[in-house]
Amino acid sequence: MSEVAKKRPEFRNINITDITTYRMPPAAIVSILHRISGALMFLLLPFIIWLFDKSVSSEVSFGQFTAAFTTGLWFFPGWFIKLVVLALIWAYLHHLIAGLRHLYMDATHKLSKEFGRSTALTTLVLSVALTVILGAKLFGLY
Repeated sequence: MSEVAKKRPEFRNINITDITTYRMPPAAIVSILHRISGALMFLLLPFIIWLFDKSVSSEVSFGQFTAAFTTGLWFFPGWFIKLVVLALIWAYLHHLIAGLRHLYMDATHKLSKEFGRSTALTTLVLSVALTVILGAKLFGLY
């Protein structure tokens, strides 16, 4: 009886030509999105502070705050403001859930490949699901 030898996987560096065919593991995707969400929140911090200021200063400024979502702000239409806020909602939720994932992994020392894969997929699903729910509220679906 002759057994057919399985071809072992070949590990090598990724070249620029391999970008389109390379399949990243879920943990790598979560890591990259964690960095993107942090950068997005940092870059939009002045907008977040402006929104917070308008929402709590007075009744008139709260009216300006709510009008930004319906009529728009400066030359941006209301739907665009809602999309920016939806991106901020996703960024916050993803960054929070991915951060909690890392804290849990650091505290429990669960560093197996399967645990990392399952928690990465959970992070992706939770962040997108919660964003869809809050986005539906933002766009007035319920």
